[in-house]
Amino acid sequence: MNHHASIHWEESDQACSAQWHSENGIAPHKKVVVGDDTMTADDAYHLACGGTAILWKGDFQNARQLLQALVRRVDKPSKKSKRADKRVAGTVTSPEKTSADFFNLHRLSQSQRARILGMLLIQCNADNTISLRRAPDVAKACLEAYGPASESYVISLRELLGVISAHEWRKHGVPVLADADGEAVCVHPHYGVFSPIRGEYIELVCNAPLPAALNAESIAFDIGTGTAVLSIILAMRGVQRIMATDQDERALACAKENIDRLALSSTVEVLKANLFPDGRAALIVCNPPWLPARPSSRLEHAIYDQDSQMLKGFLNSLKAHLLPGGEGWLILSDLAEHLGLRTQESLQEWIKQAGLMVLDRTDIKPRHKKVFDENDMLHAARSAEVTSLWRLRAQP
Repeated sequence: MNHHASIHWEESDQACSAQWHSENGIAPHKKVVVGDDTMTADDAYHLACGGTAILWKGDFQNARQLLQALVRRVDKPSKKSKRADKRVAGTVTSPEKTSADFFNLHRLSQSQRARILGMLLIQCNADNTISLRRAPDVAKACLEAYGPASESYVISLRELLGVISAHEWRKHGVPVLADADGEAVCVHPHYGVFSPIRGEYIELVCNAPLPAALNAESIAFDIGTGTAVLSIILAMRGVQRIMATDQDERALACAKENIDRLALSSTVEVLKANLFPDGRAALIVCNPPWLPARPSSRLEHAIYDQDSQMLKGFLNSLKAHLLPGGEGWLILSDLAEHLGLRTQESLQEWIKQAGLMVLDRTDIKPRHKKVFDENDMLHAARSAEVTSLWRLRAQP
């Protein structure tokens, strides 16, 4: 674990410090007080809103309950927010606010929410254990997420709970499809690697007709592989050689582990590369981040693609890496279009400018919970969202 900052506080009239860790890149809090089981949720909420962090020294399970109490206070809708929700839930009639404005307001609201909820802190020992009553054994989860620690460190309880959840996903796996015998095939996401819990795009890749060019040379590229889920699907569909690329070290380790777990290492090679490996392929698949916005943390790079850099990079270099008759499969949601962040016309123009043509486009409606949450600020856009698989080929 690499730390470059310390956090300081006073405890029993003694000056204390520890290493500070934040995956979101948050600087160490300047104002820190010690909290225990005598602290009320209202007091904690007022401290957090005022910029004072709370280093918890009481019962661990009480800290979890306190965090839930803070969530209820942060999420309690005000009259003002209810009026905003009504405008967003239906047609936006306000001439002052566009869909993109509401998206930016949503991100700001989420950022403020995360700031307040991130004010409840936990200290971990150098062996990744926690010296609090009723604390769970988080040593393996923290080791998986952060690597070995050299000394005591402090993190937010909210981040720690995310680490614990990621460990459970990694341990149990996420089922993505069934094999020939009907048994579930799982991928095991690592902390910080996007989990393929939205099954609709997996369904698209499972059902799209494979290009005939694979009959001559059965080679595929998986660009930005993440957990390697798309490589696994292509291997199970009979593609004989697959090169999976990513730039993120966590993703590379995760992909390799999933490939090894399924005994596919003779078929799938995992490479560190900026988009494309060397050479050409009969099929090239890419599922880039779907929203063209700036990531505010390391964990958001799987969701936000600033200025559509990855999307444009994939399209602009695709033609040069396709074998004759080969296809590029672009898996993309149109949520950005409903949020006013991109138009379909601009996407089609990028495809044309890259010397590509659209062979076919298959659409599917998302089925995740947020689609049906009418209280979500972005419900109107989410309820209209479609995920598509664009089959692209080089222009003749």
